This record gives sequence, structure tokens and C-alpha cells, in this order.
Amino acid sequence: MDALAGSHDNGILASEAEVRAWIADAFAPAAEQWTRLERFAAMLVAENDRQNLIAASTVPSLWVRHIADSVQLLDLDRDGAGLWVDLGSGPGLPGLVVAILSERPMLLVESRKRRCDFLRDAAAELDLRHVAVAEARLEAVDTRPAGTLSARAFAPLERLIDLSARFSTESTRWLLPKGRNAVKELALLPRAWQSLFHVEHSRTDADSRILVGQGRIVPKKRGKA
Repeated sequence: MDALAGSHDNGILASEAEVRAWIADAFAPAAEQWTRLERFAAMLVAENDRQNLIAASTVPSLWVRHIADSVQLLDLDRDGAGLWVDLGSGPGLPGLVVAILSERPMLLVESRKRRCDFLRDAAAELDLRHVAVAEARLEAVDTRPAGTLSARAFAPLERLIDLSARFSTESTRWLLPKGRNAVKELALLPRAWQSLFHVEHSRTDADSRILVGQGRIVPKKRGKA
């Protein structure tokens, strides 16, 4: 049941053509959204020559490894509403990709200045006025209720959840791609946290999983300073 093999038969997206067909079928983007996706992909590749945003080995498979990998999170939150907070957004994955296909307000949290410069430039060039960039460590970002919390490559699972728990409400959706160790990492969480999550298969990697949660999580108690 958990095993996935082969690409075409099990829904795993293996080429740019398959990704484009899937996005067209799932979201029916307007021409302007397609143009923005294509422009963002080109900006990502160009900026990667100046700073290491994505692994060079993934550039030839950019539409699978990064575009579809981001879009699948939006696909898991079609009924979501309110602020989407993307933690450790890096080059805007998944945040900017989601913002191209959705009008929900998007907060990109990223502490590295050069990454933030790219995020701001990309959001401005793509005219994504519903995107804001928080150039700070997550601990320094003001608490606000999040409709969705995503983190593609941010921190070990327990630390990630503990740091971001203060943004969660009873209706918050958690979307946490955790690769091949998702089930193991989930099993190490406190039981009260585990009960809020289930595991979804990735559309871009047969061995990868996404942890999907719903609800408010109480941060761990910390001793007085």
C-alpha cells in the first residue's frame, strides 16, 4: 500500500510535459499565471548562477523537482483560507509558486539577506502583491494566525513544529514535505502532536512523503531565562 513504483502508472510526475499537463488539469491556470510560472523558473535558474538556491543537479528537472514539488502542496490544501506562512522559504519554494496559482496572502519567512533580496525582486517582477517577505529568523517574526504552514527544507520535524506552533489555530493546515524519513520522524513526535498528522505520497518522488496536519499545536514549555 505504501509502495509506489514506476512513474506513469502511479501518478508520479517524471517530466516537464507531465507537470504542465497535471497543473493544467488541476488548476486551469490563466495565461498570465503560466507566464509567471515560466518567468519564475527562468529567474530561479539565472539567480542560481549567483547564489546557490537549488542544487545544480536539479536544474534540468526543475519543473518536477521544484515547481511540481511546490504545487502539490497547494493541491493538498484546496479548501484552505487565510494567511499562508512559508517557513524557511529560501528561493520561494513553495511560497512563490503557490502565490502564482493562488490569491491567498503569503508570508515568506527567510533569514538570509540575499535570499530575501531575490524573493522581493521576484515578487515585484511577477506582480505578486499578496506576497510579503519577513527577513528574520522565525523566532523574531510576530505571531499571527496562519491558515496554512508550510516548510520544505527548514528544520528537523520536532523543532520545526515547536517553533511554528504559535502561529497555529484549530483550523491551521500543516504541509511538511519530509522526504523518505517522514514516517520515522512522525513516530518520534509527542503523541498529542502525532494525532494531528497523516502521511500523503509525494507526486514527484516515489519514496518521499508529505506530512499533512490539521489543528492547533501547543508549543513546548520553556524554562525561564
